[in-house]
Amino acid sequence: MHNKMKYKRILLKLSGESLAGSLQYGIEVERLEDYAKEIASVYKLGTQIAIVLGGGNIFRGFQNNTTKIDRVQGDYMGMLATVINSLGLQAVLKNMNIPSVVMGGIAIDPLCEKISRERAFRELETGRVLIISGGTGNPFFTTDSAAALRAVEIKADAILKGTRVDGVYSADPEKDPNAVKYDKVSFSEALEKQLRIMDQTAFTLCRENNLPIIVFNVNQKGNVKRIVEGEQVGTLIF
Repeated sequence: MHNKMKYKRILLKLSGESLAGSLQYGIEVERLEDYAKEIASVYKLGTQIAIVLGGGNIFRGFQNNTTKIDRVQGDYMGMLATVINSLGLQAVLKNMNIPSVVMGGIAIDPLCEKISRERAFRELETGRVLIISGGTGNPFFTTDSAAALRAVEIKADAILKGTRVDGVYSADPEKDPNAVKYDKVSFSEALEKQLRIMDQTAFTLCRENNLPIIVFNVNQKGNVKRIVEGEQVGTLIF
């Protein structure tokens, strides 16, 4: 095991929107390759890696729904979108000779099997990247909640939540020039200040299980490796 690692097992959460890159929707292959390189950099250290991808680049749900499709059906469509993204990431990792397996909250034979904790541990310990698709497998939960649930389930040391900004701010830094960035913030402080980090369900799961969250800019090359090696990058919620 590499001696410089602070986190030996991580769960990396990436939004579907980030996979679209400069496109409005779909997968920008260059962006997917960039993320795969970030994953490769920590894989080579011996880090055990699980990944949860959102699906917003393919399907955004029916929040402003004028159609007659209900929330449950919409959520299942979103789960399928995460499977598409997961298969895309698996293909790119394969080109880099990094073995991975796609498991899911839903089973789609022969693409991804239903996740079981024992099998997940086995895959991680034999050196495969674990790509977890299909959310929690239930409607009414976001992929943030799925990431929190899976991270707790596989006993990850931390969740790395990749975003477009370099951490958690007192206000939206893209809108408010006076927004202040936090380097570290406790779960109770984050609640008190009503900081938007993950949705409430995901946040509560992390808090109750003492699972640290690191919010960081995933588009800055090398950040994932810096975090795993213990550098202060982004914002640590603990």
